[in-house]
Amino acid sequence: MEAFRLMKELKSNLDQEVQYLPKETGLSLIESTQENGNGVSAKCRDARVEDLWSLTSFFGYSTQTFVLAVNLLDRFIAMMKVQPRYLACISIGCLHISARVTEEECNVSSSHELIRISQCKFTVSDLSRMEKIISEKLNFQLKAVTALTFLHLYHAIALSHTSNRKDILNLDKLEAQLKACLCRIVFSKAKPSVLALSLLMLEIEALQSADLLEIAQRIQTHLKISKADLARWRGLVGQCMREYSSPECAKPDHKKLVWIVSRRTAQNLHSSYRSVPELPTIPEGAWDESESEDSSEDLSSGEESLSSDAEGPYFPPNFCSRARRQ
Repeated sequence: MEAFRLMKELKSNLDQEVQYLPKETGLSLIESTQENGNGVSAKCRDARVEDLWSLTSFFGYSTQTFVLAVNLLDRFIAMMKVQPRYLACISIGCLHISARVTEEECNVSSSHELIRISQCKFTVSDLSRMEKIISEKLNFQLKAVTALTFLHLYHAIALSHTSNRKDILNLDKLEAQLKACLCRIVFSKAKPSVLALSLLMLEIEALQSADLLEIAQRIQTHLKISKADLARWRGLVGQCMREYSSPECAKPDHKKLVWIVSRRTAQNLHSSYRSVPELPTIPEGAWDESESEDSSEDLSSGEESLSSDAEGPYFPPNFCSRARRQ
């Protein structure tokens, strides 16, 4: 009964996926744009997506938030002629819209925090106007059927046939591989159902599971995905995974996300980082209040200098991503 419900849901999403595909002509135009041209180039787009990945990890957002933000970004820039200087505001706007759609309200960061942490040079009002433009141009279709939608359904269908596969078919690993693919604009041209099945097939081949392969083939037949189409995208996904897992590969972004601190805190940091003061030994006997007065530290200001290298749990072990070439 559960398997039947999942297959029905799968077919329903298949009928809707075409509504949320970016215009292929627009994507092709971006791919053909020179790096220093007037429009957004593929390299510029991919760099912004990697930044979105870093911000998603920094703010603790879900994979769903990241995938939807990329979908909104690609749909928008594929239909609008965008100047590169506006791309940062557009991408952050897409992330903020996506977070409001997918995350709990209490977990959604404010516009001010997004701008501050991303270190972009636009205002809250700029971001608000951009979000309105994005929403209007996308006809307020802010929820989308994505490759993650199908990946979750494929995984659930596999589990519905036997519970023993939960530890074998790792959904976190599949999600990480999907995020790696989305950092390349070429995968925005793939149908979400086909991209997700390509990732699933490659993982099943690595596991060498005949039972899982049979389930994947049944899904392919049910969705009427052609062998040629699947073979093409499996090849591209496989190539992407090999490049991401190569020893020469680095994380998506080495740029650090740095908290902005006050002048007083900065001065304290500069004066204290050169040497580590000796702390008084805590007596083993009774506590002497006179000794504690000089040794206590005021941690109530909340202005500690924190930084993140924006790596986060991007990939499973031995899995890394393409470095952004600067």
